[in-house]
Amino acid sequence: MPGIRQNCFRDDGFYKLSRKSRLDRASKAPLGGTPLATPFPYQLTEASLDITRILVQMKAEEHFKNQDPLGWFEAVYAGANNDELAIPWANLTPNPHLLDWFDAHPMPLGKKALVVGCGLGDDAEELSRRGFSVTAFDISPTAIAWCKKRHPFSKVRYEALDLFQAPAGWTRYFDFVFEAYTLQSLQSPLREESIRALSRLVSSQGKLLVVTRGKEPQEQPEGPPWPLAKNDLAYFLQAGLQCDNFEDFIDDETPPIRRFRALYSPVS
Repeated sequence: MPGIRQNCFRDDGFYKLSRKSRLDRASKAPLGGTPLATPFPYQLTEASLDITRILVQMKAEEHFKNQDPLGWFEAVYAGANNDELAIPWANLTPNPHLLDWFDAHPMPLGKKALVVGCGLGDDAEELSRRGFSVTAFDISPTAIAWCKKRHPFSKVRYEALDLFQAPAGWTRYFDFVFEAYTLQSLQSPLREESIRALSRLVSSQGKLLVVTRGKEPQEQPEGPPWPLAKNDLAYFLQAGLQCDNFEDFIDDETPPIRRFRALYSPVS
């Protein structure tokens, strides 16, 4: 049975930030709280959060129908018009499952890290703060431009590129690779191809940390996103990695969300 872990975040599909946190942040922004990139355009409510999520899913479905399974990421970021609240998965803080993993497993300073599908850059900035030399990429040019605007003095190297067009110099280059929630936004066979491409980026002594929603193999949830079963993650083993640690846990949220966190390294 999955274990139980508490945290204040929720991921019910596109949401990583809890509804309450998003509503609290929105209510404070016009009065001098956390500033938005643009003036707050509307009153954020439970209903508007649901509408935002539905609109994002509609954009994704449109691109899937047009045989463009990756184009919807740029469409969502470009359509947000610099409003972070229009990006349902943008929590504007580092992933909590990255934070507590590093708190328990610190790594030496100066290591080379890669953040996959970096979004608005919070995970990349956290790794940089912890002493890593960080490269972060996203397939959306708008997202990368947004990162650079949010973090004008950052030491992170932000790149707009497709994983399948990663530079040859990235092969077996990174000491730490972090992937959270990107694979669950891809369907087969693109997901398996992405796993193989990710596995090639880990150095001989490096580590790959994967965080995703989890499910049983017989479950067929509608997506995006599509939670992964354990057998989906087995493609990492076929790609030449070994699983050093696997966690199957449920967040103490309503409704509870099952997640996997897995650590991989190249077979020695």
